[in-house]
This record gives sequence, C-alpha cells and structure tokens, in this order.
Amino acid sequence: MDVGARYAQALFDLALETGALDAVEADLRSLAQMRLESEDLRKLIASPTLTAEEKGAGIAALAARADFSSTSRKFLGLLAVNRRLGALPAIIAAFSGLAAKHRGLVAAQVTTAVAMSADQSAKLATALRGALGKDPQIEARVDPAILGGIRIRVGSRLYDASLKSKLDALKFALKRA
Repeated sequence: MDVGARYAQALFDLALETGALDAVEADLRSLAQMRLESEDLRKLIASPTLTAEEKGAGIAALAARADFSSTSRKFLGLLAVNRRLGALPAIIAAFSGLAAKHRGLVAAQVTTAVAMSADQSAKLATALRGALGKDPQIEARVDPAILGGIRIRVGSRLYDASLKSKLDALKFALKRA
C-alpha cells in the first residue's frame, strides 16, 4: 500500500468514525479542483524550498478561507507537518475510491473531447449502471486531445472509444503494411 493510500485510509476511517464523511469528501473534491485551477497552490504543494511550517500556514489559510471541516483542516495540517502534501492527488483519488466503495458505488472517470450535456450524462450513467451492475460515480473530464468519442476508466479497466486511439491504431496498421 503506497503512502497516499495509507493516508487516505486513515482519513476515511476517521471521517467515518466522526460522521464527517460527506464533509471531508466535499472538502477534498474542492481541494482537487483548486489544485487544478491554481498554479500558486500547485507550487505551494510541490516547492522544495518552503519549510513544512510555511506550507502548513499556506494550506491552513486556504482551508480556513474555503471553510473546510475541522477534520479536513487537521488532516491537511498533519500532511504539511509530515511533509506529505505532495501525495495529495493520490490521497484524494484513494479517498474518493474508498467513499464510493462504502456507498456501493463504482468510480468511473469519463473523458470526452467536449463537455457532455446533462442528457448525455444521464444516458451514460444508465448504460454504466447496466454494464457494471452498480451505480456509477462519474467524474467527467474534458480533454480536447482525444479529438472525439469517449474514454471510460473503471478501476484498472480502460474502455477507449476515442477518435485519437482509433487514428493511432490505423496509423500503426498502415506502418506495418
């Protein structure tokens, strides 16, 4: 079990014990979105020149401003003190998986070239429910690099119906001929 998974398991157990599972999950989802959108936050997390105290102060200020739960704030402080803020993406992913499993959901990362409409998302959720036998927790991503189509990752399985992969397969086949 890697560092991210161990920290995620500890946070999950604590959140479950204290009844703060929904709040912590929402906080981590917000933090993941902030990390994607903020270059400054990514630098704070990854900087080798900042001390643990400086990182802790920065992450504490962010958590306070975002009105995170006390469990999330304490956990982020612990990560800063232990110099494990760099493991945040792995921790968030592992925690999401644990929470989904606890709720009887299966996590599915769906990547499309353009954002899906609400109707498309609902139809996809219905199709995944039928195929997986469980309710999917869909994390939608947009990646114009796939050109068109869809990629769905469920656990370690990848279902790739993207235009980019089809063009790559065609290019490979033409090179072999």
